[in-house]
Amino acid sequence: SCKVFFAKDPLKIVRAQGQYMFDETGERYLDCINNVAHVGHSHPYVTKAATKQMELLNTNSRFLHDNLVQYAQRLTATLPEKLSVCYFVNSGSEANDLALRLARQYRGRQDVITLE
Repeated sequence: SCKVFFAKDPLKIVRAQGQYMFDETGERYLDCINNVAHVGHSHPYVTKAATKQMELLNTNSRFLHDNLVQYAQRLTATLPEKLSVCYFVNSGSEANDLALRLARQYRGRQDVITLE
């Protein structure tokens, strides 16, 4: 049930660099969708760090690892004391789902207002 965003003339993206994606003909598109606004595609520092980690261990946060604890400690050290718990998830959708579940549990209400 995957929706094709450009049904009339679908894009075939073959590579990306920085904030741009490129189709099979070399046409350049500004990427405003794929959560790359922070560092872009193929950022050399991110690629190097990811490669280094994948050479050591390539798994998810389901398993214990010192790096998760160290990252949580570094992150929470920058936040107010009330924000001392980290929940690691693998996507924005999971983060939104968890935030909604936590808010409903905390408030005891089910209603939600969203903006379209």
